[in-house]
Amino acid sequence: MNHVLVPRRNAGEPVYRADLAFGEHSARHLRRILRLYLRTWDLLFLADAAELALTELIANVVQHVPDRRGRAYIFRLPDREGVRVEVADDNPVLPLAIRRDPLDEGGRGLVLVNAVTDAWGIVKQWDQPGKTIWFECLTPPEPGSARRIRTARPEPRP
Repeated sequence: MNHVLVPRRNAGEPVYRADLAFGEHSARHLRRILRLYLRTWDLLFLADAAELALTELIANVVQHVPDRRGRAYIFRLPDREGVRVEVADDNPVLPLAIRRDPLDEGGRGLVLVNAVTDAWGIVKQWDQPGKTIWFECLTPPEPGSARRIRTARPEPRP
């Protein structure tokens, strides 16, 4: 089920939430929704990276979560700093970002997420089985602003 949560009660709430069984068309559907929000927020220049990363996270759920059930969240970061997207599921198995042979057909999802986003991570759910994988695509800081570019990024495991 999809939920649009605008206006938000607090800044920590997502603007959009989808709770569904992900399938072959889910990534396309959620990319379109993400692009609409980015256009509305004048952040359309983040769309290519954010859509690619979202597609990889949805593909992980479709491939590795037995019932394909998951939740997707879209957050607008404060002060037009960018967008945060989260994909959560109830599978306790944590994915790994590993370097693969260039000829392998799969296994590059989190490596791609790492390459196209400014920050990403995995949060294990301690009160129930599952995890949340998130990423942020940020706007470049204004010249002379106090905001710093994030440079610490998780590196893929060899």
